[in-house]
Amino acid sequence: MIEVLSTGLYTTVQDMGRYGYRKYGVPLSGFMDGYSAKLANQLLGNPKDCAVLEITLTGPVLIFREETQIVITGAGFTPTLNNQEIFLNMPVEVPMDSKLSFGLPAYGFRGYLAVAGGFKLEKVLGSCSFYKGITKVSHLQKGAVLEINASGKSNIKANASVRVKKDHFTAEILEVLKGPEFEKLSKANRHKLKDFIFTVTSQNNRMAYLLEASTKMSAKEIITAPVQPGTVQITPSGKIMVLMRDAQTTGGYARILQLTEKSINRLAQKKTGDRFRFHFL
Repeated sequence: MIEVLSTGLYTTVQDMGRYGYRKYGVPLSGFMDGYSAKLANQLLGNPKDCAVLEITLTGPVLIFREETQIVITGAGFTPTLNNQEIFLNMPVEVPMDSKLSFGLPAYGFRGYLAVAGGFKLEKVLGSCSFYKGITKVSHLQKGAVLEINASGKSNIKANASVRVKKDHFTAEILEVLKGPEFEKLSKANRHKLKDFIFTVTSQNNRMAYLLEASTKMSAKEIITAPVQPGTVQITPSGKIMVLMRDAQTTGGYARILQLTEKSINRLAQKKTGDRFRFHFL
């Protein structure tokens, strides 16, 4: 088992999400950066849908009360195990009673911690992903105890790390598709979208990223319609937001663009002040 000494800024348990319940208004949830989270499980030989810890900006402090193996992927944290720095993107042996801590990331925004065998957690509506109002807690709690599945330690040998391309974290162009209301924008505004430089504002979380654009535009509200992670909406006042994994299932703002899965993963690694442009597919 693992004891939580401190939680970091916002650490949650996530898996691939809650599918089949959107008709009841239940968000998908799940890994914000699915690429990094699945890589962590893959490197341990875990099923790709095993629950992991999703770590935002500052990491938790954890005590491992049993030996296991872990992999940390995603943002460029500087994790230490018993005060010794350990590598990202490779299996690491964790002796019993070891203490794991995290430094601030040199790049990116979210990291992922997987354990061999996965975390042993109750599934609610088919998923372990934390979400307020569905699971008992919305984020990791100080003093909590996380159980590890009985398979415990894998046979994966830690010989080399996987090199992850840095443009996953630093890309300044995100691929998008035209949304259902894109053609309702004026021709001038459709062209503007291709030239906009967007800045991530401080209002960014698992539900949505609010963006600031280099120039203003707006669109009329629509009759409430389905939305999904990656949907780019624009309000009548000109606010532009990208819905993320914990987003609602319907909305009344114009759906002007749709991010690809790769772009959602990359946006999840951007923080306040980061800038980017859209590339239309």
